Amino acid sequence: MAGVLYEEATRVYPGSDRPAVDALDLDVHDGEFLVLVGPSGCGKSTSLRMLAGLERVDGGRIAIGDRDVTHLPPRDRDIAMVFQNYALYPHMSVADNMGFALRVMKAPREEIARRVREAARLLDLEEFLDRKPKALSGGQRQRVAMGRAIVREPKVFLMDEPLSNLDAKLRVQTRTQIAALQRRLGVTTVYVTHDQVEAMTMGDRVAVLKDGVLQQVDTPLHLYQHPANVFVADFIGSPSMNLAEYPVVADEAVLGELRVPLSRETLKALQDEGGDRVILGFRPEAVEVVGEGEPAGFPVTVTVVEELGSDAFLYGQYADTADPARLAQTVIARVDPADPPAKGERVRLRIQPGKERLFSAVTGRRLPT
Repeated sequence: MAGVLYEEATRVYPGSDRPAVDALDLDVHDGEFLVLVGPSGCGKSTSLRMLAGLERVDGGRIAIGDRDVTHLPPRDRDIAMVFQNYALYPHMSVADNMGFALRVMKAPREEIARRVREAARLLDLEEFLDRKPKALSGGQRQRVAMGRAIVREPKVFLMDEPLSNLDAKLRVQTRTQIAALQRRLGVTTVYVTHDQVEAMTMGDRVAVLKDGVLQQVDTPLHLYQHPANVFVADFIGSPSMNLAEYPVVADEAVLGELRVPLSRETLKALQDEGGDRVILGFRPEAVEVVGEGEPAGFPVTVTVVEELGSDAFLYGQYADTADPARLAQTVIARVDPADPPAKGERVRLRIQPGKERLFSAVTGRRLPT
């Protein structure tokens, strides 16, 4: 097995005025399951294809283990890739699809049969080895594509949105199987997805990209609790974090009745960058419904309540009482699923102490608290 290292790896497509991947520095540990996530066009698939040798590296370098693979052809990199569309040969059986790469490598027939049987057992595909891909479901085809990668016994697995063609229920089931299988095999895996829920539930660490630039790489929990900037705070989490810009008055962030005290460290950081406004963020579960007399609360008018059985989320409007002309802010809050408020009801919410996150309105970076 081996880790993966990107050192200022850059890709600029012909005719583009900015890099698709811009000086990516990323160290994927040996045996780690690392997920690249971000919106469409952020550079995550390009980063994966650079590692696979399917895209040229215009600057920097990429290494697998101790070997520089920056300019090696794909066949010499000892990687196996699982594509979004599975890329199975329709005229071949499942066993032949899984063993095709080994036949190309002229592996002994007995060795091919042994590896195919072992992979089929791992993936619960033994009864399907003689079938053609058209006779399989989407989830089974995805497992065949996984089996084709496993039999090669590569140093690194690369997966480019392999679950995107599956329905929602099967996606949940299959992502659990992939994560469990990777931990069992212990093979370094780089996985690309645009689905942040998929990223958070599968990865040992998650790397968030935007416009070709790495924003933050960390464990799912740390990303969620300590986002490095406004983009990560907004992108990670479902529903997303409540974020809005507030003026700073004296030592508080103020919007009508909502007032959040700022620490000396926060005020100093704002002063150093010459800002008099701050972006306040808080997760839906970081607020609670309080009584009308609660001084730390703020009023919200309920517009929609999503009832999900075990959870319920309130979507409401909070307006600046000191400036009625100011556009109302949408607030999302997790509420008691057994007793959710009604549409049109006015409730009072309070941010739990220490659960707020503060960001610079100038740079977007998280401020000290």
